[in-house]
Amino acid sequence: MDKTFYITTPIYYPSAKPHMGHAYSSIIADFFARFKKIDGFDVQFLTGTDEHGLKIQRSAEKQNIEPLEFCNQISKTFRDLSQTLNLTNTDFIRTTEERHKKTVQHLWKELEKNDDIYLSKYSGWYSVSDEAFYNEDEIETIDGVKRSISSKSSVEWIEEESYFFRLSKWEKPLLEYYETHPNFIAPESRKNEVISFVKSGLKDLSVSRKSFSWGIKVPNNDDHVIYVWLDALTNYISALNYPDTNNELFKNFWPASIHLIGKDILRFHAVYWPAFLLAAKIELPLKVYGHGWILSGDEKMSKSKGNILDPIEIINEYGLDPLRYYLIKEVSFGNDGNISQERLEDCINSDLANNFGNLCQRVTAFAIKNCNSEVPKDIKFEKEDLIILDRYKNNLSNIRDNIDNQDVNFYIDFIINSLFEANKYFNDQEPWKKKGNIVRLNTIIYTTLEIVRKISFLLYPIIPESSLKALKIFNINESDIKLTSIENNEFLTKGNKLNKIDILFKKIEKNND
Repeated sequence: MDKTFYITTPIYYPSAKPHMGHAYSSIIADFFARFKKIDGFDVQFLTGTDEHGLKIQRSAEKQNIEPLEFCNQISKTFRDLSQTLNLTNTDFIRTTEERHKKTVQHLWKELEKNDDIYLSKYSGWYSVSDEAFYNEDEIETIDGVKRSISSKSSVEWIEEESYFFRLSKWEKPLLEYYETHPNFIAPESRKNEVISFVKSGLKDLSVSRKSFSWGIKVPNNDDHVIYVWLDALTNYISALNYPDTNNELFKNFWPASIHLIGKDILRFHAVYWPAFLLAAKIELPLKVYGHGWILSGDEKMSKSKGNILDPIEIINEYGLDPLRYYLIKEVSFGNDGNISQERLEDCINSDLANNFGNLCQRVTAFAIKNCNSEVPKDIKFEKEDLIILDRYKNNLSNIRDNIDNQDVNFYIDFIINSLFEANKYFNDQEPWKKKGNIVRLNTIIYTTLEIVRKISFLLYPIIPESSLKALKIFNINESDIKLTSIENNEFLTKGNKLNKIDILFKKIEKNND
């Protein structure tokens, strides 16, 4: 297939069970993956777990188990979450896998061969929680504890022999790359942050540790393990069987179309990762997108703050599709999003139950009653019918462009406006008053049914299960959902059987006490 699309989530660090932030990253990635799939792309969608480093080793020690056993347990919760969220990921990679280890060690040798790695001594501030090094100007003292200014995680002073990557060497090439590839980092605010950081001066990066053992060994020096971020970032190419650049996965899908990450790990993906790739003479991904945080109140959710919302609990209470829709709609993509149970319930009632669900329910019931449970045959479009039908075909190119620019807000707004217009059209046309004009009655019903089909297609990347339930009205299967149908202005086949539809979304009854 000529059209390919490779999307990745952040590789999740399994030091604790998944939370809403993990769910959000995965759901939004799945949204893009599903959209591209119904648009005729061959999609590779990667997620997985990053399982090395001091934090993992210490967590395992606390439970008195081996690190791999600990990782097996926690990684399974992330794999299970992928299934619970109904993700379409084509691969789930673990950094403890042999395929990944081989790629990391090969990459190390390439960097070493090109004189981008050297042995020296490291001294500085290190955050176990962030698995990150910080300069003196990035540290503050709070209640006698040294902490990272950005993450607020505690840091400790480390002095030990270490291998270094010549990051300083790549300062100018990185800035040149950002300038010649203006869409490489998004959104714009994140790009400005990265450029500012690089312009402030890059220091060589410590890329090995001797103080712990849980990690991939440095080739030809078992005293050192490879820095967890050099290890973890490599998953994006180890999943494509690098260094075998002639295999079909690598040839078809690298460079990645987009690395979708949280803004807190932007530096690793937009500075360190491209520098590693440049040094190893590997093409860079086309885009790194740093989305915002999911907030509870005004704070980022974290285990230490005890404000984590459990996505499984929310799904058990409200269902998966309502959560998917709410997160994609409520969180303005690229910005932080403050979520609440109350707004989730409002969203379910207004958008899903009253708008989409009600439209599907009443037009189907009306059609079954007045058209012998068939798609109407005898129809004649008038101007107002064609205007509302044509808006989907006429806007498809714009929809695609906005998706390629990760403008999720445009997509959601288009669907919400379409639902509003569809409900208004059905109400204004008053088909129940047209029983004396069977052609007009049939045409109104046909037009509204066709709109339901088109909207269900567009909603599929967001609420796949509910969209498929709606499409059962027309006996349309998942494999039939293709944007070319909208592009080619295809309509429902006249005379086809219509099926009853169950309630798609139950309204949340609120206690007004």
